[in-house]
Amino acid sequence: MKDKYWWYKTKWHEKMVKALQVAGMSESTQKAYVRTIRKLTEFYDKTPDKISEEELIDYFIHRQEVTEWSPATMRICYTGIKFFFINVLKRDWHTLKLAKAKREKRLPAVLAREEVRKILSHVTTFHNYCYLRTVYSCGLRLQEGLFLEVSDIDGSRNMIHVHRGKGARHRYVPMPRATYLLLRKYWLTHQNKKLIFPAVGRGQNKGPVSKKPMSIDGVQGAFRRAKFKAGIKKRASIHTLRHSYATHLLEAGVNLRVIQKNLGHAKIETTMVYLHLTNKGMEDAYHIINSLMKEV
Repeated sequence: MKDKYWWYKTKWHEKMVKALQVAGMSESTQKAYVRTIRKLTEFYDKTPDKISEEELIDYFIHRQEVTEWSPATMRICYTGIKFFFINVLKRDWHTLKLAKAKREKRLPAVLAREEVRKILSHVTTFHNYCYLRTVYSCGLRLQEGLFLEVSDIDGSRNMIHVHRGKGARHRYVPMPRATYLLLRKYWLTHQNKKLIFPAVGRGQNKGPVSKKPMSIDGVQGAFRRAKFKAGIKKRASIHTLRHSYATHLLEAGVNLRVIQKNLGHAKIETTMVYLHLTNKGMEDAYHIINSLMKEV
């Protein structure tokens, strides 16, 4: 058995990382795909170029039936391995075209407005509070919020320019005035020339010169602790704030196309999931239908 980190020392790891970078994959996608090949090589204890198509089939079946990976985990397994074998090893195997995981049709969790307020009220540090408040009030993804820059904030138009989003799609998002004033107040605490949410360091004194944003683990931990203190039992994460934002806009009467634009969804079908997350309007539906059909 080789040492624990042998895969990361091979030429194949280096080749995969370069291929992922050239393909424009996000850092999180790169890590996930590299992890799939690491698990495959550890399973057979040999480099991936030595793995046969039959072994690959057996591996997929093992992960499905023995390890019982979820459809979401299997999807990452398939896409990561397919990327490597097609783009790095140049394999043209039928198995790579065949491998496909079923998508789970689970509706995302959504927090009520009062639940969001309770969670935010239990965030103990100002930088985490400002970050989470911004993510919710602007419907941002986790990393979109972390990588916000001073130049992205347009106070005169009350807009945020998001250009580090999923699929590298640019969009402008409406920024509530209260959020803008909060961000100004927070920025004055560190005055970093580039970043809105710089890593402040253990002594809280690195903010002005930091070249990287706050850590993902840090903001996720802050959210979990606040959710626990607020007594919220739902399976919620920072991304749930984005789902909640969209649902709350829909319940308030905002057009679905506007919500699609704010969220940066390429397809309206993606945004339409929020129609299943609210009962707004259902209470009046019977009376409206009854009135319309009365004279038929």
